[in-house]
Formats: sequence, C-alpha cells, structure tokens
Amino acid sequence: MTSPSRAGRKRIHLAAHFPGVNNTTVWSDPAAGSHIEFGSFAHFARTAERAKFDFIFLAEGLRLREQGGEIYDLDVVGRPDTFTVLAALAAVTERIGLTGTINSTFNEPYEVARQFASLDHLSAGRAAWNVVTSWDAFTGENFRRGGFLPREDRYSRAREFLAAAHTLFDSWSGDEILADRESGAFLRDPGAGAFAHRGRHFDIAGHFDVPRGPQGRPVIFQAGDSEEGREFAASDADAIFSRHSTLAAGREFYADVKDRLARYGRTPEQLLILPAATFVLGDTDADARELAHEVRLAQVSGQTAIKYLEHVWNRDLSGYDPDGPLPDVDPEPGENTIALGRASVRMHRDPLAVAKEWRERAAARGLSIRELVIETTGRQSFVGSAATVAAEIDSLVQRDAADGFILVPHLTPTGLDAFADTVVPLLQERGVFRTEYEGATLRDHLGLATPAPARTPARPAPGRPTGAAPAPVTVS
Repeated sequence: MTSPSRAGRKRIHLAAHFPGVNNTTVWSDPAAGSHIEFGSFAHFARTAERAKFDFIFLAEGLRLREQGGEIYDLDVVGRPDTFTVLAALAAVTERIGLTGTINSTFNEPYEVARQFASLDHLSAGRAAWNVVTSWDAFTGENFRRGGFLPREDRYSRAREFLAAAHTLFDSWSGDEILADRESGAFLRDPGAGAFAHRGRHFDIAGHFDVPRGPQGRPVIFQAGDSEEGREFAASDADAIFSRHSTLAAGREFYADVKDRLARYGRTPEQLLILPAATFVLGDTDADARELAHEVRLAQVSGQTAIKYLEHVWNRDLSGYDPDGPLPDVDPEPGENTIALGRASVRMHRDPLAVAKEWRERAAARGLSIRELVIETTGRQSFVGSAATVAAEIDSLVQRDAADGFILVPHLTPTGLDAFADTVVPLLQERGVFRTEYEGATLRDHLGLATPAPARTPARPAPGRPTGAAPAPVTVS
C-alpha cells in the first residue's frame, strides 16, 4: 500500500507527455526512436506506469504544419490519431491514465462522447479528454466547416460542446440494464441513453448508445492560458495544463485560477494545476548543466533558429546567417502566411514589439540569431542531479506553484526512463509520491470524485405501478 504523505505536505501528481517530433525533441540523437511505431508508445506508457504516474498525455495534430510552402521538418513522420493510439495502449497497460487532446472546433459532441465513453470502458476507467479549440482556417481546410468559425466564438462552442457531451455521458445512470440469465431476458429502462441538447451551436436529440463508463465521465483537462481559457478551466475542467513552471509565475497562475473556482461553486481541490516541464538529469548538477546546454544546441540548430525567427518576422529569412545578428528589417504585418499551423505564431500577438525587444536583448548581450532563439524559446524546467530535481519539484508543489507536473522528455521513447529510476524513488522517500496505485481509475489517481449522473430516471410505462421493474425484453 502507499505510505501516507507526511503531515501537512501535499501529495505530488506526475504525468508524462509523449512529445513525438516536436520542438522539445532531439530527433537526431542516436538514442531517439520512432515517433509513430506502436512500440515507442508502449515503452513510454509502461515506463510511466512503472513509475506510478497518474497519466500519459497525447497531443493532437489535425494538419501537417507548413513553412515557406513546405511541410515543416518536424512533421515529416506524420501525426497519428489520438484515439487509435490510446485504445491500443489500454490493452498493454493496467493502471496509467490515458489522456488525449481532441478538438472541439472540428468534431461533433456525439462522436467524441461515444469515443471517450468507449475508451473509458476499454481501459476500465482511465480515460481523460483535453478539450482544445482551433480557430485557424489553415487547419479548418481539412474539414467541411473550414475556417468559418470566428475566433471569438471558439470558447463559446467549446463550452457548449462539453455541455452537450456531458448530457450524453449522463444519459445513462449506470444500472439501466439487468440481465436475468435463467429467463434469458433483459430488464431494460426504456429511458436509457435518451438525450436532448438545444443550443446555439448544437441542436441534437436521440439515444446515446454507450452505457455509462467506470468514471461516469472522462476526466476533463484544459490547456488555455488566456482569460477565456482560465475561466473555462475554472468552470468546467478537472485539471489545467499550464506553461508556468517557475516559482513566481507558477504561484501567480495557481492563485489566479484557484480563486476563480468559488464563483462556480467549486473548491480548490476540484481543479488540479499541472504545468508542462522539461528536465535534464546528470550525475551532478554541473554534469546536468553541461548536458542541458548540449540538448539546447541540438534542439535549435542553425536552420531551426531561422525557421523560428520566420514565425515572428512573417517573411523569408533563409538568406540570414544564424550565427549573425538579427535582421534589420521589421516583421511583415498582417496575417502570418509563411508559417501555417504553428502554435508559436499565435503566441506572438504583436510581432513588431517582439522584434524590438529581441533586438535590444541581442544588442545588449551580443547574441546571434541562434543564441537568441535558444534563450527565448523553451528552456529546461528542471536541470540537475536526481536529488536536486526531486527537491525542486517538491518545493514548487509545497509552495503552491503547482499541484504536480507533466514531464516532457527530449528523447522518445526512452527519455522518461532515468527520471523513473532516479527521481521518483527520492520523491517516494520524501513521502510526497505514491509507491503503489491506491485505486483503479484515473479519478482515483487524481483524487477526484466520480460525478453523479444528472439524468432523471425514466417514468414507468403506462399501466405499470410506480417502482415496478421495467418489462422484460427476451433475447435469443
């Protein structure tokens, strides 16, 4: 059994993100494996489960990214379907939660609810949904409603999408069907699965065909950092992904989002805040710092630095030396057309201001394009020996900068192994991380209650006394 956490200390939540080929990945390392073969996903999930993590997390890419009219180099291996991978992982794991990112802009509530309810059954209660939105017409071209949804409506649709999905999940109470093996009959509630949702974005009614899953509803995650995203998380999510992994930024975000819960009748324990965090481990802190520098150089080659700068400048910069100074021309105003489908493009809302800030920083410190990109893009959150990293993670959680972390290794699929073998045992020794799973479902791992079904029981059929069993339906 899991030893109890020490008095007054928060229990740490840990999860792992399978990065695929992304900006955090060192795909050129000889130790790197496939990002699409099932063996990579299986190794990663089993490592996380061996370490007693809460869940693994898969992102979703609905279109290959492009830059300068060509497929972006990190996407050349493709982007496999999230549900397919998670369903396969359910068969080769037993306890680890299975979290998938599924878009609310280009899907339908019935289809997504059906897929998640099925995954929850297949995994015996380990399914989780990271609800995201998409507003760009580039991605939308792959769908019949490509690009029509105004950006300001994306959270409105997401909220209603989730509400409709909850209506579907709750259309079964969990005990509608009782089998009588001797008579060969089912005692069936005629109202099982009946639903209706009428709203601005969706007008649907019928019968949902997947019974209530072990968790009632999948665990709901949200990843937005905007005002709308924070409010969405406070009202509807069980956990929120954050990019604020430092003490000051983490505590500010933590307090802001937790303070919003009360107006929705929720308590701070009902929403977990889990920043994404990269890490580099070494035998000593000095070894780890040296390795971290090598990792950053591998993550940001000269070519990658130029590509990243083009996201902001919105113009072809291939003629510039990555080891030279920043361009003296300003970013091209207007819609970004050189980098399509890239999340970083949406992060820089004022390219002219970003360019001015970067020029000043580069001039003050004598930084080249590549050096500046290395400094301004994602740094490793935790760098040091196993003891140093364990102590820092524990400190950040105890000081309310997070409830735990979603770890993003730079190698796939073996990048999580060292953390599982060295850092996790130290956290267990501190009494802040489980030594065994205490429950079977992801809600158990996260300390979240199973929601009660909201469906009103169906009325008894005419002529049948109240409280009588439903009429039997004989099956052959």
